[in-house]
Amino acid sequence: MRRSSSPQDSSLPEEWPSSALGQAFSQILHRFTSQESLRDKERNAALRDLSALMEGTDCDRLFEGSGTSLRGMPEMLGQVVKVLGKYAAPPKEQEGKSAGYSEVAEKAAAVGLLFLNLLRKVEAAKNLVYPAWKTSLRHLAGPVYIFAITHSLEQPWTSPRSQDVAGDVLALLLQVTECSSVAGFLHGENEDEKGRFIVIMELLKPDLNKESWKNNPATKHVFSQTLQQVTRPWLNQHLERVLPPSLLISDDYQTENKILGVHCLHHIVLNVAVLLCLLDLFPVLEKALHWKGDAARPRTRCDETLQLILTHMEPEHRLLLRRTYARNLPAFVRRLGILSVRHLKRLERVIIGYLEVYDGPEEEARLQILETLKLLMQYTWPRVPCRLVVLLKALLKLICDVARDPSLTPEPVKSALLEAATECLILLDHCSQGQVKGLIEGMNGEVVDVAILKNINTDWLLLHLDLMLKVYCSISILFSSV
Repeated sequence: MRRSSSPQDSSLPEEWPSSALGQAFSQILHRFTSQESLRDKERNAALRDLSALMEGTDCDRLFEGSGTSLRGMPEMLGQVVKVLGKYAAPPKEQEGKSAGYSEVAEKAAAVGLLFLNLLRKVEAAKNLVYPAWKTSLRHLAGPVYIFAITHSLEQPWTSPRSQDVAGDVLALLLQVTECSSVAGFLHGENEDEKGRFIVIMELLKPDLNKESWKNNPATKHVFSQTLQQVTRPWLNQHLERVLPPSLLISDDYQTENKILGVHCLHHIVLNVAVLLCLLDLFPVLEKALHWKGDAARPRTRCDETLQLILTHMEPEHRLLLRRTYARNLPAFVRRLGILSVRHLKRLERVIIGYLEVYDGPEEEARLQILETLKLLMQYTWPRVPCRLVVLLKALLKLICDVARDPSLTPEPVKSALLEAATECLILLDHCSQGQVKGLIEGMNGEVVDVAILKNINTDWLLLHLDLMLKVYCSISILFSSV
């Protein structure tokens, strides 16, 4: 076996094992980390020596944990895995160039075989009486997982061979950790098990800040793949860990990164029940933005998130997701206030589309959409008159549908829908300077579809609206005279 500088020259921690086995690991690791060993030829030789050492060491020597001679061996094995993961990592991306990627795939295949050997020894040690394998596994699991995800994806730095080996590493890791899936590995197989998501995110954290996230082109993909595996309710407690990297990636100038970041944000939107916490985080994330009165206000994270929500709301047909989106929409409009006018066209399409669809007995989506419409008209009232006919048709159709629904919707829900729709009609009439009542009284096919006219109780609606308008006018006069 090749020897490098003496252990005294090594920068590795002093508390690591003082046994012959520990010193052998220490010397090989020093060859990977020292400044004198930067050439691939020397590191490749160190990898071969490490593979031979691992192959020739029985699992009872690795995990027996008896006496002080092997104290620190779990940490030593964890450091071995981390160093090898960096050794096999792809180089910094340079504007689409992939030079050296073939060498990365070869390194990954070799490192993957060593990891397979190590994991088999952990699996064998589980049948022994030595408990040290559990401690070792805690140090190994995170770095091995990151390696496996990095090289199992189809990317420029992978090859069919390296992907197969990395896939085998991931499968064996799940077997050793007794997890039935990657999701179970990350968030735990049951409520009592914490899982390893926090460990993975802490390992990725140094490479997910503004200065470092492009140093390793695999990091963003490992983050995205890991995030996609953690769903509700587990993702709720990790919002502060996953939101900043997602926003950072989505804000990049490269289209590929923008798309990847948007996918991450979409996953967060769908799976974090505390989505409205985003509104509390935005002021912190945007603390450097200051509006100058002589220029247009800059678009904010709130704008971007609302745009993302609307993008997914329009084509969504699953009622559960429609309710989730609609439930959070009023808060975003309320936060943006008059700046909601930036999204007025898309909001109009979403509002009309959602008002047309029956949402189940509780009608949660349509009630929230009516609340959104009311807020939107309050904040953007100068733009409402040009949308009068479109909004009036949507509200009349909704009232018609609710009025002729004999059984599906409970009466309290019907009343809530009719009351909310009526409030929107009153506000629409106010924004259009009294045009609503005139349009209803002169209702024809140009204003409302024939199908609606055949079913609507015009007299009831006129009476109801007239009464509400009188009440509204009386209140307006009362407060204007105070």
